[in-house]
This record gives sequence, C-alpha cells and structure tokens, in this order.
Amino acid sequence: MKQKTISFSAFVWLLVLCSVIICGCSKSSSDPSRSSQTSSHTPAGSDPATNAPARDSTPRVLVPKADGTVTYGTDAIHLDASHTDQGYLMIQYLGDNQKVKMQIATPNGNTYTYLLSQDREYETFPLPSGDGNYGISVLENVEGDMYSVAFSQDIEVTITDEFLPFLYPNQYVNFTSSSKAIAKGQELAEGAHSDLEVVQEIYHYVTGNITYDDEKAASVAYGYLPDIDDTLSTGKGICFDYAAVMSAMLRSQNIPTKLEVGYAGEAYHAWISTYVDEIGWIDNIIEFDGSSWSLMDPTFAANTNSKDLKKFIGDGSNYVLKYSY
Repeated sequence: MKQKTISFSAFVWLLVLCSVIICGCSKSSSDPSRSSQTSSHTPAGSDPATNAPARDSTPRVLVPKADGTVTYGTDAIHLDASHTDQGYLMIQYLGDNQKVKMQIATPNGNTYTYLLSQDREYETFPLPSGDGNYGISVLENVEGDMYSVAFSQDIEVTITDEFLPFLYPNQYVNFTSSSKAIAKGQELAEGAHSDLEVVQEIYHYVTGNITYDDEKAASVAYGYLPDIDDTLSTGKGICFDYAAVMSAMLRSQNIPTKLEVGYAGEAYHAWISTYVDEIGWIDNIIEFDGSSWSLMDPTFAANTNSKDLKKFIGDGSNYVLKYSY
C-alpha cells in the first residue's frame, strides 16, 4: 500500500502533551488487515447532513497472540515471534531478577528500550519501522545502573500491512475489548460519517475532560506505564496518559495511530499521529475545528495564550520525533 504523507503547511494534526514521558512530565479477530476493515465514509470536510451513511463505530480490537509457532529464548526468557508479520512480538520473563530491560534495535537504526514486568505474563511490543532486521536483547540488572545481556536474537521481519503495528495494543497503548475507554470511544464515534470526524470527537473529549496532574508528574517513577481506564475515570493524567487514551480509542475504531515521543524545544514530549484515508498520516501540531485547521497545543491550551502557542509551534521545527509506539 502506498503511504500518503502531508506536509506541515497542508494538513497536519498531532496531540502534543507534556514533558518527560518516562520519568515525569513538566507542565511548560480474523483478518486484521486494514483494507478489509475500512468503513464507508464521506470525504474529509464534507457535510455530515448529506445522505452518506454513518461509518460503523463497532470497536475492532485486535488481540496479540503468543501461539508458540516461532519462539526463541531460555528457560527464563520466552520470545514469541509467531506474528511478526502483524507488526508485533511478545516476551515473557520468568526469571527472578527484579530489574530487567528489553531492547529492540530497528532497521532504521533506532534502539527502543523497555522495562519488562515482573508479572510473568506475555507483553506485546510493536515493530515500528516496517520490514527488515530487528535485534532483540534482554538485559538483567547486575548492580546499580549496570546490566548484562541475558539473551539476544535477530529476527527478519516482513509485515503484511504497514498500519498493523499502530492498530494492535502494546505495552504502552494497552487496551482490551472490555476497556471502558474503548466503550467511550465507540460512544464518541457513533454517528460520525468519516474517520476524520471520529478523530475530532475523540480529540475534543480527551482534551476537554482530562486535566493535567501536577502531583503525579512530580512523583512518577521511571518505567511508568499508562492505565487508560484509570485516566478516564479520574479525569487526570500526564502526557503519556493523554496520548495512550487517545491512541487506544482511535486504534479500536480501526484508525491507525502512533504514540510518538520526542522533543518540543528542550522539553521531552508525547503526542500522537493518526492516519485518515482521505488525507494520509496527520502529524505535527494542529487541530481541526470542523471547518478549518488551526495550531494548538492541548496540554497548555487552557493556561497559555493561543498566539504564544502558535509562535512557539511555528513551522513545526521545534518538534523532533524520536520514537513511535
């Protein structure tokens, strides 16, 4: 499938949230192929009052599976690569080391580092860079900040659909069909005539109903993972939470969405990019208000003059992408 992209000066949209995604934030299914699941909808910018039917808002939650058909590892480390063609792999740690990291070296030269949980369950990790060779390493803590490699494996990956890594749940965007956030996403999507309308409705709900949690930002520990239902029920969160909630809602509506991490100026930030059939990947800093596109940084919008935000955002060069999940 040929991937469409949009320049910042044309159509761009992204949810910029707060700083420090890991160690805190500062305030400044049968066939998962998207081609078989795309709903009918009207072109972007069209009038919903036309006779075009509303899109199907039924959630489509893809379920990662550790089938055991392709496996690597040791007695303590189980790497299941049965579905790398779907854009993910799964790892289960059964050892007794209390600080374990997993690294994924991608074909484009990036290295993603995760903490593995101690719950002895499989965790899902995306393969965000498309086809190619991925190097997987599991590292166990020796002492202090020192780690040793307990296991490593190279895997050659061919993904059947470029959007799949950004439709499945994973360790950072963690959801199931029973998640309350998914039900809320369906409610918000009901009656929408296009994916673009769904993005707009979910965007406005999240930014209008979740407030920034300064106390949590000041105390969050390294390795923090979002709980989307907790964020939804408390109505509070940090940057990671905002991005995870919106990513989960959109993915469950069959709208590919990347949770992205990088820098806004000197601050570490989290945001999302999402794919709309009529437009392509919508990224960088912009909000659609139903009739036109305008610059917006939702995290600071309630407390900062919009002209100041627009000045900071500029042509988008202040924002530098590092990782996509």
